[in-house]
Amino acid sequence: MIMDYPQGSVASPLLAAKRLFLYLCLTLPLLPVQALAVLFKSRLAKDIPLHYHRLTCRLLGLKVECRGRPARKHPVLFVCNHVSYWDIIVLGGLLRASFIAKAEIAGWPFFSWLAKLQRSVFIDRRARLAGSHRDEMLRRFEADDDLILFPEGTSGDGNRVLPFKSALFAVAEKRPHDRPLTVQPVSIAYTRLDGMPMGRFWRPHFAWFGDMDLPSHAWEGLGIGRVTVVVEFHPPVTIDQFGSRKALAEHCHREVQSGLVSALTGRPRGRRGAAAARRQPAAAA
Repeated sequence: MIMDYPQGSVASPLLAAKRLFLYLCLTLPLLPVQALAVLFKSRLAKDIPLHYHRLTCRLLGLKVECRGRPARKHPVLFVCNHVSYWDIIVLGGLLRASFIAKAEIAGWPFFSWLAKLQRSVFIDRRARLAGSHRDEMLRRFEADDDLILFPEGTSGDGNRVLPFKSALFAVAEKRPHDRPLTVQPVSIAYTRLDGMPMGRFWRPHFAWFGDMDLPSHAWEGLGIGRVTVVVEFHPPVTIDQFGSRKALAEHCHREVQSGLVSALTGRPRGRRGAAAARRQPAAAA
């Protein structure tokens, strides 16, 4: 059952403080270790974030249920709906992958360090810089690195998927190793709180959108029970199957939207939706 909180509050300050303390105890000692791994281009630069995010999920009360499997053929561009900064922790615990992030995040205190240490690619959407960013992503794909893209361009309320920006799929036109790039749609949904359906009242405490203040929003989320997050990996595709990035973006949007609706309503999506959920599977090799 969902615990009761003092009248006028939806979060437990004690629980929030405890989780924040544990998070900092885990994160701060690992920062220099990951920095060295990135500096020396060690395989640990991919392994440390994976295990760090999995442990962070446990510490912060995020229970991850996974449907489907990540593509095994690398490199992969994972395209996912974006609900919150919590998405980073959840997806980071499932994939040895880096994120494609907005350029302004590189200037955020603390979070920019985490993003850089996960080898995120920062993109500026100004047209004159788009080509250089695509070249940087192609270099990463040529090195068989997987990347995660949020093609909505912003985070939503968790109840629907915003339109995908087809311009962000331009990288899918690149051909690393002279082969079409594998693109895999991914749905993420925040479905239950302390085992009970979350509903539209509680979801905004975890979905970060609009003009919500980040520190106060994060504090609320830290102090509210245990959250179930459903992640569904849909069948991978390539742009060659659709002929244009616009058609590819529309296909990915349909898949992601369908997966979100299935997770929120509890209705399976045919054979794939009926597959049993598996908690925290091994990451793609």
